Amino acid sequence: MRKQLAHGLAVVLSIVSLGAAQKPNSSGSEQARSNVTRSAKQARNKPYQVGVASWYGEYFQGKPTASGEPYDMYDLTAAHPTLPLGSMVRVTNLRNGRAVVVRVNDRGPIVPGRIIDLSYNTARVLDFQTQGLQRVRLDVVQEPQTIAVLHDPL
Repeated sequence: MRKQLAHGLAVVLSIVSLGAAQKPNSSGSEQARSNVTRSAKQARNKPYQVGVASWYGEYFQGKPTASGEPYDMYDLTAAHPTLPLGSMVRVTNLRNGRAVVVRVNDRGPIVPGRIIDLSYNTARVLDFQTQGLQRVRLDVVQEPQTIAVLHDPL
C-alpha cells in the first residue's frame, strides 16, 4: 500500500513539475535569454521520434530488465531499442497532450512499428492504459532535473 502511494505521489509530483518552470530572472542579458528561448523552441519543434507506443505490465513484474534491475510496473520507466540505458525521455501523448519524463531501463519493443514500450504506470499517467497503444512524441531530456525525491523510512 505504501509503495503504491509513494508511486502515486511521484507521478503527481512529476506531472506538476513539468508545468512549474519559472521565468528567467532579470540578472541575465537579453541576448542570453533570447538564445536560451530560441534553443528551447528549436528543441521543442524537433522531436527525437514520433510513433506508436505500447505498455507492458503485470506479466513482466519482477523480471530482470536489460539494465539488470527488476521490472516494476509502477515505476516511470520505458524500453527503447537504441537509446542508452539510463537516458531520460519526455513522452507526450499526442491525443491528449499529457507528458511525463521516464528513464530508459530496458530494451524493446519487439513488435515492429512501435517506437517505445512504457511501464503500466507511465501509460496510466499518459491516460492510454485502456487503449494499449497510443501515438506519442519522444524528446530526449539532455540535463534531467530532480523531478521528485521520495524518502520512505521503512
